[in-house]
This record gives sequence, C-alpha cells and structure tokens, in this order.
Amino acid sequence: MQQIQNQIFEGERSLYGLQDASVSSCTFLPGAEDGESALKECRNVQIEHCTFSLRYPLWHMERFSLFDSTLDESVRAALWYDRDGEIARSSLLGVKALRSCEQIRLTDCTIVSAEFGWKCRDISLRDCALTAEYAFFDAASVAAERLKFKGKYSFQYVEGLHISDSVLDTKDAFWHSRNAVIERCEIDGEYLGWYSDGLTLIDCHIKGTQPLCYCKNLRLVRCTMEDADLAFEYSDVIADVRGSVISVKNPASGCIEVDSIGTVIRQDAVIPCNCEIRVRQKV
Repeated sequence: MQQIQNQIFEGERSLYGLQDASVSSCTFLPGAEDGESALKECRNVQIEHCTFSLRYPLWHMERFSLFDSTLDESVRAALWYDRDGEIARSSLLGVKALRSCEQIRLTDCTIVSAEFGWKCRDISLRDCALTAEYAFFDAASVAAERLKFKGKYSFQYVEGLHISDSVLDTKDAFWHSRNAVIERCEIDGEYLGWYSDGLTLIDCHIKGTQPLCYCKNLRLVRCTMEDADLAFEYSDVIADVRGSVISVKNPASGCIEVDSIGTVIRQDAVIPCNCEIRVRQKV
C-alpha cells in the first residue's frame, strides 16, 4: 500500500483517483490553485490525522476510512456521493458535510454542519454529537445510538429510522417520516412528528407544544409528555402515556391511555374523530 505522510497539498485534485493508499498527517489547503476536490474518485484509501480547509475534498470515494481528522469550518460539501466508508474520532465542521452517500458509519464524531446527511442511505451514528439546522432530509435506513442532537428541522421525509438512548433538541422532527422507531430518548421540541406514518416512540420523554398531529399508524409505548397541549390532532394513534397531558384535540382513531388529561377538546373537527381516551384509575 502506498504511504503518503506529512505533506501539504494546495493544488486542485491533488490526489485524484488515488487507490490502495494511506494518507496520514497531511494538510489540505485551498492555496493559489483553489485546491478543491483533493481526494476525488479514490478507492481503498485510509486517511488519518489529516486537516482539511478546502471545498469538496472527498467526493465519489469508495471503501475508505477517515480517522482522527478535522474538516474545518471552511470546508464546503465535504463528503458527497461516497460509498462504504468509516469515519471515527473526527470533526466535520463545514456546511453540507454528507450528502447522497451510502453505507457510511460514523463513531465518536463531532459534527456541526447545516443540511447534514441529505438523501443518504444506510447511515449509522454511534456516540456522536451533531448540530444541524436540517439533518437527514429524505434519507433512508438511518440508525443512531447515543446521539446528542441539536437543530431544528430534523429527520424529515426519512424512511427506515432507528434512534436509541439519545437526546434530541429539535423542532418539527420526523415530519413525513415513514417507519421510524425512537427508543429511550429525550425529545425536546415543538410540533413533533406531524404527517408521519409508522412512527413508534418507546420509553421516551416528549416535551413541547402540539405534538404528533396528522399522524398515521402512530404508537407510543410507556412514554411521558411535558408541556404537551393540543396533542394528537387528527392522528390515528395507540398511545400509552405515563403521567399527564395538558390537552388532547380531536384525535381521529385508536386509543389513548393516560394517567391524567387537563382538557379533551372535541369540537370543530373536519373529519370523524372517534379515538377512545382512557384515564387510568388511581389506586
């Protein structure tokens, strides 16, 4: 395997088409020649302890690893159209860091990137911290474990999502999502899960106004809710809620079981709303 070490690259496509190589302790800069697309169309490349400060550095990569490296705030669109890659102990700090990629595994990474993970397939995150205004728009087969997420419009139009043991500080999460399972998570945000189909929340704490409206095949298992008012409007839902809900408005069908409800609103509905609401008897 070719070894490339301790070098500074500034030219455009400086390592274009590299194959069967190790790149370590190198710096990639824009330089006088712009320096974009440094590692493009590369195959079977190991990258470690490198620093990137340029545009489009890792495009159309296959069978690659990126370890202990930094892609700083000046990097734009870092990893696009890549396949079969592992990223660990690295910082991805530029906008649109991951898009239209497949089979990417991220472990112990710090990510600050607007529009992260759009249109990706088969992506996993473990022990990562992610800050993104829009994350994983129109993605599929996404798994996250012990994720710390902060952003706004997350996991919208995603299909096949599993998140466990995570903290999600986000609004408008899971809109139009399909077949998403969220387990043992803290979710803090407004307007959770609207228009979703097949959203399942298990042992989660849900905080925020007007959650889970216009949902199909919605299921809550042993969840708690905080500041939840006008919940479940026009949703098809089976819910086991522990504790109290401020108000429930016009749920369409199914059954909601809860310890206590401040207000049940059944008025001004534009569709039939026949959901059963059960308040548990205190023992």
